[in-house]
Amino acid sequence: MTTTFALLVSSSSSAATAVFKIGGGKNNNSNVRRPRNQHTERSRHLSPTQRKTSTRAASLPPSRFNFTSSNQNNNSESSSSSSSYPNGNSHRLSAMEEEGFAGKSAFFEEALSEQERTRSRMFNTEPLSMVTPTARQESNGSASTSSFTSSSNSNSSNEIGTFFKHEPREKWKKKNKFPVLFYSKEHEPLAKKIAELEEFSVELGTINWESFNDGFPDLFINDAYDIRDRHVAFLASFHNPEVIFEQLSIIYSLPKMFVASFTLVLPFFPTGTAERVAVEGEVATAVTLARMLSSTPPSRGGPTSAVIFDIHALQERFYFGDAILPCFESGIPMLLKRLQKLEDAQNVVIAYPDEGAYKRFHSFFDRAGYESVVCTKVRQKEKRIVKLKEGEPAGRHCVIVDDLVQSGGTLIECQALLQKLGATKVSAYVTHGVFPNKSWKRFTSEGAGGQGFSNFWITDSCPMTVKDVEGLKPFEVLSLARRIAKALQI
Repeated sequence: MTTTFALLVSSSSSAATAVFKIGGGKNNNSNVRRPRNQHTERSRHLSPTQRKTSTRAASLPPSRFNFTSSNQNNNSESSSSSSSYPNGNSHRLSAMEEEGFAGKSAFFEEALSEQERTRSRMFNTEPLSMVTPTARQESNGSASTSSFTSSSNSNSSNEIGTFFKHEPREKWKKKNKFPVLFYSKEHEPLAKKIAELEEFSVELGTINWESFNDGFPDLFINDAYDIRDRHVAFLASFHNPEVIFEQLSIIYSLPKMFVASFTLVLPFFPTGTAERVAVEGEVATAVTLARMLSSTPPSRGGPTSAVIFDIHALQERFYFGDAILPCFESGIPMLLKRLQKLEDAQNVVIAYPDEGAYKRFHSFFDRAGYESVVCTKVRQKEKRIVKLKEGEPAGRHCVIVDDLVQSGGTLIECQALLQKLGATKVSAYVTHGVFPNKSWKRFTSEGAGGQGFSNFWITDSCPMTVKDVEGLKPFEVLSLARRIAKALQI
């Protein structure tokens, strides 16, 4: 038979209850319920929050941890705790300090999470877990109180802080807000000019343009992992139908690489002149190309932006779908700056080969204060001739302005008419020098009408033409590099 007695002892500051079981011939002292260790005894005097934390620590297996507390000074405001390990290595932290953090490689390799290693590779920054406590406290503006700031590790803190830090690569050394520009093979010279403009901070990406044995493209975008969260652009050249497929493959792929935004730079929209149908059966290929570009997938920042220079008709903006945002730029501002440098700048008059060119560009020159001469095309029997519609070219330096030139027949007829009417000089400007079948030769000194042009300005929107006419009179190339770099700024 077993008898149980309960004794309650109470005071103003504490209460305790003891339960005794008597009987059965057993040792009475062994049946007394008492705290398992000093830690549990001490927890009774802690606050609820402290007791919860302390109880959680005390629940760990005693074979691994044994918590003790000691007062080093009767006047100390807080007590310190030390940890003992089963192998007898107490004060493990101090031992690592004395050994110069031996084995730090394996320790920090475990501590460094995969996410932080990813951010370190992408942005060339120190992962958070690799920043030394000293640097972390200094960045917060607080004084260091950790044992990591002791003299025993002062010589090794820098080494630990940069243990997993990658050296910044030259091409990705700039901040994320600056764009990365990829480019087609033909536009490499223009892309390098854009990158050389230091005030715009555009970086260049590279693409491997190769082909399989069957002729289909074998493409590879270099550093695809590193362009994540970057503003990315692609400089395209649709100068030939054969290159459109491979460049569209790049255009469709770049936005899917988790980039912050994507911009397509297409200086010359090649099918711009086929924008309408006059006879049933004609195909407006400008609509076809606009729909192909409208299929570009969105990036993280939203729809793709398309930068196009001097498209043939402004109403072609309505051919594009909602998945792409066309931004129409012009090369005329570059011509205005160039005209100011002419010796006879005050004697310049702007001539337009037809009413379409006048409607397209006259507002630029009217604001700049230039007078206009307008020509027109009329049909006589089976051929079309150019006649003067309005303006006075006599005694003036006439600059013919149009958006593009192909065979150049209209420009040559217009130049002959203006000289016949008394123009002292005749020059020409076109944004897109297409010149199929090397028709630019008609404007050189050996050509049929070349000797009549004082200057012939084109831009580098058509890279194959620029390569052919570089250094030949009367051609002069006005680069779109600055205009493109400015359009890429976020």
